[in-house]
Amino acid sequence: MEANASVDMFSKVLENQLLQTTKLVEEHLDSEIQKLDQMDEDELERLKEKRLEALRKAQQQKQEWLSKGHGEYREIPSERDFFQEVKESKKVVCHFYRDSTFRCKILDRHLVLLSKKHLETKFLKLNVEKAPFLCERLRIKVIPTLALVKDGKTQDYIVGFTDLGNTDDFTTETLEWRLGCSDILNYSGNLMEPPFQSQKKFGTNFTKLEKKTIRGKKYDSDSDDD
Repeated sequence: MEANASVDMFSKVLENQLLQTTKLVEEHLDSEIQKLDQMDEDELERLKEKRLEALRKAQQQKQEWLSKGHGEYREIPSERDFFQEVKESKKVVCHFYRDSTFRCKILDRHLVLLSKKHLETKFLKLNVEKAPFLCERLRIKVIPTLALVKDGKTQDYIVGFTDLGNTDDFTTETLEWRLGCSDILNYSGNLMEPPFQSQKKFGTNFTKLEKKTIRGKKYDSDSDDD
């Protein structure tokens, strides 16, 4: 009897909460509808124009990004091209890779997908053997390394897969989250919750890499096949 009474009480509490939530939603909708009803034709026309203008600006911005090479994952031939590319765009991700490093190929697959999803960011790759001066200047010591460039300045690095759950099987969303932590792309998820496949195994602690941690390492590969 006591168990049934508890279930009935829980059901009533839940029902009351649902009713209250429904009532709040209905009141909000009624309020919005009332606002629209009270608008005259001139106000509605101004609202329409405002939204159309926002759409036009968004389309213009998209075309500008595409004209600068956004929307695709591209290889640049030399370090000279790197400086030109980062000068043109506000947000740039550049993958410093080497053909013999298999983890670079893993990154490639994810970067192709992200380049199509995040037009606001330019995605590039550069062979370290063609960019000795740039690697020295940016203190690139471990391959693969992603240099995250904002407003023409290198803001952060992703070195190897440590920040991606320390596994070769990380998801595209995990890389997307890590890039979002550096504000190099617009991440729509919760930055406080890394989307690692197994939270228990990899944990949720994330420490931003400082440039000084890169200086102390040998020029090395994060792959086992080198």
